Amino acid sequence: MGGNPALGVLFHWLGGFASASFYVPYKRIKLWSWEVFWLTGGVFSWAIAPWLFASLRTENLLGVLGATPAATLFWCWFWGLMWGFGGLTFGLTMRYLGLSLGMAVALGLTTVIGTMGPPIFHGNLGEIATRTSGQLTLLGIAITLAGIVVVARAGSAKDKELGAQASEGVAEFNLRKGLLIAVFSGVMSGCFAWGLDAGQPIRDLTLAAGTDPLSQGLPVLCVVLAGGLTTNAIWCALLIRRNRSFGQFFGASADPAEGRRAPLLVNYLLAALGGTLWYFQFFFYTMGESQMGRYGFSSWTLHMASIILFSTLWGFALREWKGASSRTRTMVWTGIGLLVGATVVIGIGNMIEAHVAL
Repeated sequence: MGGNPALGVLFHWLGGFASASFYVPYKRIKLWSWEVFWLTGGVFSWAIAPWLFASLRTENLLGVLGATPAATLFWCWFWGLMWGFGGLTFGLTMRYLGLSLGMAVALGLTTVIGTMGPPIFHGNLGEIATRTSGQLTLLGIAITLAGIVVVARAGSAKDKELGAQASEGVAEFNLRKGLLIAVFSGVMSGCFAWGLDAGQPIRDLTLAAGTDPLSQGLPVLCVVLAGGLTTNAIWCALLIRRNRSFGQFFGASADPAEGRRAPLLVNYLLAALGGTLWYFQFFFYTMGESQMGRYGFSSWTLHMASIILFSTLWGFALREWKGASSRTRTMVWTGIGLLVGATVVIGIGNMIEAHVAL
């Protein structure tokens, strides 16, 4: 299937914007601990939204999943479980390596593992590299990695100039421990792409059931995100028990000194909005992937590039870069330019291959 790579890139950008935006509502939640709002929003991200939208946009969802081989369901769930570990350890990477090195290592590995893993596993990377379209796509992936490094360095420079990099982060710098955690986080985070790749039999079944090709990946998300829910729910439950924060679900405050109860309705609505926005990154991802044709593996690179691109732009909108030097601003805009350019190059490579496939 040739697909429409230009439309696919647009969907990936929409997904990246959703991912970059989901934390904005979370920042307005008051008097809830991290584990409480993360789990509440996560229920919408990993359970409610996937099943709701898959039910609305696909045919015979339960019948399709019921007909899926048990091994396929297991591997989709398993890779989602592994991806959950990557997300939970990402913060430790920043803690021990700092923003610049931590982001470059973790996100770089995530991009490489998530993008290159499936074609290497299927044994067709060599063939891809012999084609002009494939070479352009691989070049775009390399440009994305360069853009990640440049944006990370600019972020680190900005924090140092504005005094936002706390001395604690410097004091806890540990290259060996940080690199080990960064490698673990990067590899595990890339497992999400492996989960989506393992779900091809589910796509085939849902297409056979009459689902529009644009929505063929939504049932796969139900299974992969169930794995992510497993990891995050267990970790949040442990934190809730340790911190005795369960009462916050019913109005108790994370800061008793405030002397007031948490605004439950507002908090639940904000968590639901943030969690649903988080899900939309993969809602649009699967649509974009369906249009990338033979080089669908490049979708993960487009996803990572668009997340970093829009996260950085949100930083400008929220005035996080106010006061940064012109040199640092030039550096970050250079990184943004590389990321935009990478999506264009990858899109062109996919369009050439789609034209050949016609």
